[in-house]
Amino acid sequence: MTAVFLNGMDVSFLDEIEQAGGTFRDGDEVRDALAILRDNGINSIRLRIWNDPPGGYCNTERTLAMAERIKALGLHFLLDFHYSDKWADPANQWKPRAWEKLGFDELREAVRLYTKETLTALKARGALPDMVQIGNEITPGMLWDDGRVGGDDWDTDGQWGKFTELVKAGIDGAKEAAPDINVMIHIDRGGDNAGSRKFYDRFEQYGVPFDTIGLSYYPWWHGSLDDLRCNLDDLAVRYRKDIIVVETAYPWTIGKREGHPFIVQSEEQLHEGYPATPEGQAAYMRDFVELIKRTPEGRGVGFHYWEPCWIPAKTEWSVGHPNNWANLTLFDFTGRKLPALEIFRSSDVRPE
Repeated sequence: MTAVFLNGMDVSFLDEIEQAGGTFRDGDEVRDALAILRDNGINSIRLRIWNDPPGGYCNTERTLAMAERIKALGLHFLLDFHYSDKWADPANQWKPRAWEKLGFDELREAVRLYTKETLTALKARGALPDMVQIGNEITPGMLWDDGRVGGDDWDTDGQWGKFTELVKAGIDGAKEAAPDINVMIHIDRGGDNAGSRKFYDRFEQYGVPFDTIGLSYYPWWHGSLDDLRCNLDDLAVRYRKDIIVVETAYPWTIGKREGHPFIVQSEEQLHEGYPATPEGQAAYMRDFVELIKRTPEGRGVGFHYWEPCWIPAKTEWSVGHPNNWANLTLFDFTGRKLPALEIFRSSDVRPE
């Protein structure tokens, strides 16, 4: 896939932050956040794309502009298709409004064509992604209810058949636009080996052709680092595919901030051995990266930190809820770089 280990960041909110006047500092100097990331060892950027988001960010037009910036800096680019107008995750996999009344065959064709047209537009701008996700955290399926598989009522051979047909349509569209593009399939079960095996066994059963396994791993939801290690060790040998932990984060504080109800706000949510301090965050990231690199057969090829730049630049956000992530960033509330960002400068060597 790549000769280097991917030190990645998902900066999908960066466009909106900059439009709100948010700035970033490396020391005392105000600089472009993407340049700060690159100069601190980050070599891959992930963006989500929504079909027609009400807030106007993360749509095709804004993605094209961000992608050009990413490529201009020489960075690897991962594009995350949500196939929705809003968040797609294990609790939400809702169709875009424009697709809600389509029959199944029409829906499958819409997925193929939208994927192809998006990548074709990026290619025309010299900003073709190096890798694409066909869906985001699709453990329970996607494009509900046609592609729904989560829960006993939906966990049937018929539903898995429909779900995987929709995924294959996305892959077909991607390959029509860019035959050599790397395809990732992403679920949320970083510390859950049984759940991960159930999902990827199904994809093998239905012959879904993809290149890279993507996992989300947040310790307050997905278990310990040892749980993650056990899962990576098994998946690497079982499926012989490269693996990226494509979402993670850790707090640098749990101190309350008015107007920001943080997702991680108590000692009980922290991983043992890693306090919610700038130094504790840096220690977590250092150990997390080394754990991935120890994956058998060199299959652990990288990570992406989720929203390291989502500083509290404004109070109302396009996604319709407050910033609940500002203590999980790699910049402090004012946009100044935190120590954890400095550990990646010499960690881009891919394990053999």
